[in-house]
Amino acid sequence: MSEGSSLWPLGSSLSRPVSKQVPALTVSQLTALIRELLEDAFDNVWVCGEISNYKQYTSGHVYFTLKDEGAQIRCVMWRDVAARLRFGVEDGLQVLVRGRVSVYPPRGDYQLYVREMQPRGLGPLELAFRQLYEKLQKLGWFDPARKRPLPRVPQRIGIITSPRGAVIRDMLRILGRRWPLAEVWVRPVTVQGESAPREIAEALRLFSQLACVDVVIVARGGGSAEDLWAFNEELVAAAIRQCSDGGLPVISAVGHEVDWTIADYVADWRAATPSEAAEKVVPDQVQMQQNLRNLRIRLAQALLGKVRAARRQLESVARRRVLRRPLERLRMLSQELDEWGERIERGVRRYLDDKRQLLAHLSARLHALSPLQVLARGFSLTWKEETAALVRRASDVAVGDTVITQLARGRLRSRVETIFQDGEAAS
Repeated sequence: MSEGSSLWPLGSSLSRPVSKQVPALTVSQLTALIRELLEDAFDNVWVCGEISNYKQYTSGHVYFTLKDEGAQIRCVMWRDVAARLRFGVEDGLQVLVRGRVSVYPPRGDYQLYVREMQPRGLGPLELAFRQLYEKLQKLGWFDPARKRPLPRVPQRIGIITSPRGAVIRDMLRILGRRWPLAEVWVRPVTVQGESAPREIAEALRLFSQLACVDVVIVARGGGSAEDLWAFNEELVAAAIRQCSDGGLPVISAVGHEVDWTIADYVADWRAATPSEAAEKVVPDQVQMQQNLRNLRIRLAQALLGKVRAARRQLESVARRRVLRRPLERLRMLSQELDEWGERIERGVRRYLDDKRQLLAHLSARLHALSPLQVLARGFSLTWKEETAALVRRASDVAVGDTVITQLARGRLRSRVETIFQDGEAAS
């Protein structure tokens, strides 16, 4: 090709002469051609690699990079595809994706538009199960200490299951046979499919809010992992935990004995089958009647034993002398009481005689020491009228003072006219 020649239109023959007037392709045209070629060649490819720069926007669309040791490619996963993922996606996860390769014209980058994603080494359901199990275990939702005991004899039982099929028929038959006194409230739900988790969670919340039952059974028959997946959703696990925390125990009866779901771990009690749940939740009326008969026999025997023991005790008491001659003891005590009364009376008289003698002795001594006795022998007592002070010396009074003199019989009132001091008179 000579210098200055223009580009040949795509698809034209090389032998065709070149026209200098043929226009060049625009960037958009070239990008559209490349996009068409890539989409035709790589419309449905599987690619494995490690996820990095994973980000989900509020629109629900997901953007990330898929890489290995030597290369990387931008990936886009639209909202409807991301919503179908059963497991959580994070950076560093090894995955296998299926999609088509195309070009994003504004940047001229080629991208992989993902239609499906699977974790490498594990199935998507198994990975999702492990991720949710580890999350809820860290939250303590599986702790046995949080699980509530089942009521011994429930009056009302709530059942959440499909209204069609053998499961509900078998459970009603077993409940009616074992304990027909219990009321059964059935909340029909879809037990598999996209709407199943929401319906099951709403039914659990309904029973919890109404508080109309004593226990709830969440039941479903056997099936594949996909069929049972509704009971592995966090929405259902949260509703079970809410019921239990609110005081309503929950029994999980999903699948067969080998089937374990997240609901089994969160529930207060796990039944291997729905039939086992129906047998566990209520007592057996036949066994209960037998227990009552046994209790009646044991009660009669216990009462008879107590009557016999009471009779023996009564006979033993009746043989005692105090009951054979009840007045003898009273008469003996009455006699002792009379003797004690007489002793007390004698003691009181003796005590009073001793006190009288002591009083007479003290009275005689007091009489002998009485000042009146001294006065009777011719002595007298004199005191000043104004101050009532005894006059012991002549100097205690002055001429003109009035004095009172106490005699053995009567008193004298005198005025001092003369005072004699040691034989001399003082005026």
